[in-house]
Parts: sequence; structure tokens; C-alpha cells
Amino acid sequence: MVSTADKATRLQELHAAPDLLLVVNVWDAITAKVVAETPGTQALATPSHGIAASRGYPDGEKIPRDEMIAEVALIVRTAGDLPVTADLEAGYGDPGGTVARAIEVGAVGCNLEDQMKPLDESVKAVEAAVAAAQSAGVDFVLNARTDAFLKAGDRDPEEVLAEAITRGRAYLDAGASNVFVPGKLDETQVGRLVEALGERKVNLIGIPGSIPLATARELGVSRVSYGPWSQNVALTALAKLAEDVYAGGGLPADTRKLN
Repeated sequence: MVSTADKATRLQELHAAPDLLLVVNVWDAITAKVVAETPGTQALATPSHGIAASRGYPDGEKIPRDEMIAEVALIVRTAGDLPVTADLEAGYGDPGGTVARAIEVGAVGCNLEDQMKPLDESVKAVEAAVAAAQSAGVDFVLNARTDAFLKAGDRDPEEVLAEAITRGRAYLDAGASNVFVPGKLDETQVGRLVEALGERKVNLIGIPGSIPLATARELGVSRVSYGPWSQNVALTALAKLAEDVYAGGGLPADTRKLN
């Protein structure tokens, strides 16, 4: 069995490698098993939104931290030797303690979102998370997320990009491994983020209409994950099955038995 420390080192290597790291988010044991057993999978990621929804909670730190950590622990066990990075929202009011809990159950990376709180407050959260990882002796992959684009509203896009860069630099200076900038960004915006923050330092989310993976790779992006969208793909298939059955149809001919 690969140790937690070794998994953390492996996850750091995957983020620094020249190729683009792709992680398809999973939200429970069976989805973790299916993705872990799919050829090409190098790491797993959890979506906070997806886990909360599967347990009947809305997104936005409404799920109790203990329930979130319990699901992360189950996914880690299912993943076996694969490294797992967990979406820990904004840290549930205790970023350092939450990262420590995640490491205890075997997670070796996390997303930590700023929710566009004051910059000094967000930097302190990153510092607390980094300190917790150092105390645990794990080369933890802290993916500091800025919500600059998600909460942009009708602000000038140039102003939004500048703020994302300012926050990203501050988080890297505070010890974050990477900066996660979710949103529907175009090629120019992604290129400028990479130029400002460094190659292999910018992480993106794959959403409908996002730039092609090949382009992200060429621009020097480190990682693309899929957040709640992987769950939406599964739920879309389930909804289509229900619709087809009610219309007199049945199972799709290409259905695979995966559990």
C-alpha cells in the first residue's frame, strides 16, 4: 500500500509534469471505483457540490464538515494507491483544522476557495492550510481557488482578470501549490493567467464551452477538473433513461455493467 506521503509526492509530480493532469470528479464509493478503474486515471478529485447534493444538502458549506470528511475517507479507501484531492470549500470556518482532518483520512490535496473574501483574510486561510500540511509532514497539493470570475457579475473583464492575478500571486506567495480559476475563460484570459502566475501553476474547470484540452495543454495549464459536471453527466443519463422508459423504451444498448 502506498503511503499518504508518497501519494502526496506523486500528486505534486503530476501537477508539475509537462502533460496536462486530467481529473474526473467522483462523489461516492461507486463513482470512485468506476473512474479509478478506467485506463488513464492518475488521480481522483472530489466535488464539494456533488458530495453535498448526493447527501441532500445544497452547495455552499451547508453539509456538516464531518459528513464531507467521511465521504472523502470512503473515496480515499476506494481509490487504493491513487492520490485523492478533495474539495473542502472555504474550510468550514477552520481551514487549518479541515486540511488536517482531510490528511488524517488520506487526502493529499484540496481545493480551498476564497469566496472573494477580503484578500488578507483569504491569504490567512491559505497560510493556515499550508501550516496544517507542514505539521502533518505531507507535501500537500493546496489548490487555492479564486472566485473572481464566478462572482464577476457585470464588472469589467480586465478588472476581473487583474484581481484574479493579484489573488493568485498572493496565494502562491503564501504557500499554495497551484491556483484554481473556475469560470468560462477564453484562450487569451487563460494565457495571461499562465504568463502572470507561471506555467504548471494554473488549474481550470472543464465546463460546456471551455477551451479545448489541447489548447490548455499548449498554454501551460497544470490541471483540468470537472467539479459537479461529472455528476451532471451521470444525472443526465439517469434522467434520459427515465424519460425513455416512460415513453415505452428501455435500457440503452451500449449500457455497461459497472457495479
